[in-house]
Amino acid sequence: MKARKLFLQECHVAGRRYYDADEVWDELKVGTRLYLERDEDNRYDPKAVAIVYRKSLDAEDNAELKRLPEEEEYVLGYVPREENETLAAFLEMGWGDAFDCRISKLDAEANYENQIRVIIRIVRRTHN
Repeated sequence: MKARKLFLQECHVAGRRYYDADEVWDELKVGTRLYLERDEDNRYDPKAVAIVYRKSLDAEDNAELKRLPEEEEYVLGYVPREENETLAAFLEMGWGDAFDCRISKLDAEANYENQIRVIIRIVRRTHN
């Protein structure tokens, strides 16, 4: 049987102290799905890849507006600069859905750079 996902890399979330992790810390758990987004306008790193948590808004709030539930996005930080070049290239080529990014470790007692670790896997394409 072929693997459904292939390990690519594991890394800490760089810059965590400067972004939105504190706003959603209580919602984050090992295994929480995160998303990788290319940040081409990042003035500190031309290959920046943001690590984003998406939170669905309450469906009841949207029910009266008769629309689908929306999501709020929270940038938790970035893939470290020394580990982002390949990911940035794939995201630029439109392959963002090829990656599965999940929290692999949470440690509120660690220093900021080591509080959140993620594992990134490549997802097998299914043919219909």
